[in-house]
This record gives sequence, structure tokens and C-alpha cells, in this order.
Amino acid sequence: MPGQLMLVRHGQSIWNLENLFTGWIDVDLSPQGCEEARAAGRELGRAGFVPDLVFTSVLKRAIRTQWLMLEELDLLWLPVERSWRLNERHYGALQGLNKAQTAERHGAAQVQIWRRSYDIPPPPLDPQDPRHPRFDRRYADVDPRELPSTESLKDTLARVLPYWEQRLAPPLSAGQNVLVVAHGNSLRALVKMLDGLSEQAIVELNIPTGAPLLYEFDAPLRRRASRYLGDPEAVRAAAEAVKAQAGKAR
Repeated sequence: MPGQLMLVRHGQSIWNLENLFTGWIDVDLSPQGCEEARAAGRELGRAGFVPDLVFTSVLKRAIRTQWLMLEELDLLWLPVERSWRLNERHYGALQGLNKAQTAERHGAAQVQIWRRSYDIPPPPLDPQDPRHPRFDRRYADVDPRELPSTESLKDTLARVLPYWEQRLAPPLSAGQNVLVVAHGNSLRALVKMLDGLSEQAIVELNIPTGAPLLYEFDAPLRRRASRYLGDPEAVRAAAEAVKAQAGKAR
């Protein structure tokens, strides 16, 4: 039988709290985000989910979330693989800008298109902008042609899909349990693929921070069931909080 897959969006970040576009900017967790990460680890323990392999992005808010989760489980020794392919969607020239102020400047409707449409990316970063990932040493081994200047959710799925096929699906097929700690949009890309969601359905989906989402499969990796761990009302409230945060840009 295939193993189980656990998806967890990192806890609240400092820039989530400050209502800034984050993308590939490497910001840390807020105090609330740290507690969300620890709580997610406790939920895994209560559910009896023991990961064999852990995968995360190369951004510290996801790295710290998985570290705090594994600390709660006393599993800090587990192997962890980090990949840029699990990074958040690249928000291009919007990165670092206040969402509400950007909406005032460009119009709420335009900003909402950039944020939540499936295939329309925000304005790109200039290749000479110091925020461009080609200047970041953590991407030194990545083909520069693959490093984005901006991304839509469709673009994010295009870079996540090969990672699913090459790194996540094989251990699951071999019966190992896999924990993925990543970001709202890289996880939405995975959920779209796993659940077969339409483009419209996925742009309306909100993944709460720090809420473990469990997938179970039949062979060969056909989705059998999925559910969030923990109290359903608490998960629903967390999803509403994410939705409310998105609404601040309007």
C-alpha cells in the first residue's frame, strides 16, 4: 500500500501579520506562527502520523515550521530535503509592498487579479533588481533560465509538478509516509493536482496556516481520502482568517 502524505502550510509569518507581499523574500515566523507550527506537530502526534521523509522549501518560514513540528515529535533526526520548487509563488515586483497600499495605487480589482487569478502573474522583477533570485546564493545551482521574475499559480504548478513526480511520489508509492511543509500557493498547486480541481475552484481555495492536511491513497497513488487534522471548527476558523487576510488587499 502507498504511504500517507501530510501537507502543512507554514505558520503565520511576520509579513503575513504586516500585510505585505512576501513571495520569495525570506521572512521569519511571527510568535503566533511559531505556536501554530508547534501545534501542528502535536496534531501529528495525536493522529499517530510518523513521517519517514520530510520535504520543505528553502525559505526560513517553512524550514522553521518543519523544525518546530519535528521538535514536538522528537524527530529532529529525520532526513529533510529542501527545494526551491516548493517555494511560495514568486510575486514579482509586488514583493515587499503593502497589499492595501498597492490596491490603492493600482486598483483593488487589478491587485486581486494578480493575487488570485490562475494564470495572470504580477508585474515581473527587473533582472537587475537585487531582489531577483539570481543574486541569491541559495539558487546558485539552479539553471538561471528556471528562476522566475514573477509567477502565476499556473507557473507555480509547472515547477511543483516535476518535484512531485521525481521526489514525492516515489517514496509514497514505496509505502513511506511523507511530510511536506511549504507555502499557500505551492501547496495549492499540489492540491489542485491531487484533487483534480478546476482552475476556478483552486483560486477560491484557502489553505490555513499550521493545519495539517492528510492524504491517503490507493495503489497506484490514486487519492482515496483527505482531511484536515484537529478540530473542524478550529480549521474552519483558520481558513476564514486566511480569507480575511486576503481581503485586506481589497
